[in-house]
Amino acid sequence: MWKKEDGRPQGAPESSTGFTPSPAKDAGAPVSSRGAASIGQGIRIKGEITGSEDLIVDGPVEGKLQLTNGSLTVGPNGTVKADITAREVIVRGRVEGKILGRDRVQLSATGNVTGEVQTQRLAIEDGAVLRGKVETGRPNEKGGEDRNSSTSPSKVNAGNVAVI
Repeated sequence: MWKKEDGRPQGAPESSTGFTPSPAKDAGAPVSSRGAASIGQGIRIKGEITGSEDLIVDGPVEGKLQLTNGSLTVGPNGTVKADITAREVIVRGRVEGKILGRDRVQLSATGNVTGEVQTQRLAIEDGAVLRGKVETGRPNEKGGEDRNSSTSPSKVNAGNVAVI
């Protein structure tokens, strides 16, 4: 039943601003059933961020980022100076520090990483910049450790790296 006073159906949710926001569509953001938390350009964070949901960082973050089950996307305006641990890491901005992506790390064409990257799978688009140590594939077991790993500052297992 319609109420003539406000022109909306009876039982429809009321909004303090007069409209009900619709979800924003971002073609570059990861898709999740619960959505992703977001840190925009106007927010500056120094400290530790922990959680288990997906996170999009498009502003400055300094400290430590740990997403146990989530995906981290560093947007084109994002600048992260932190050690990162997440299931999946997508870099479209700048990251300085150690990245541990359990499943996958992807560097987009606008991505710039300085530091260490450890992951099972690494995808690097043409134009991305990566300076530092890279380890891909499953971690070595204690007994079968590579003899050259202590003398080699940079090691890449090309079977798990995709240059796009």
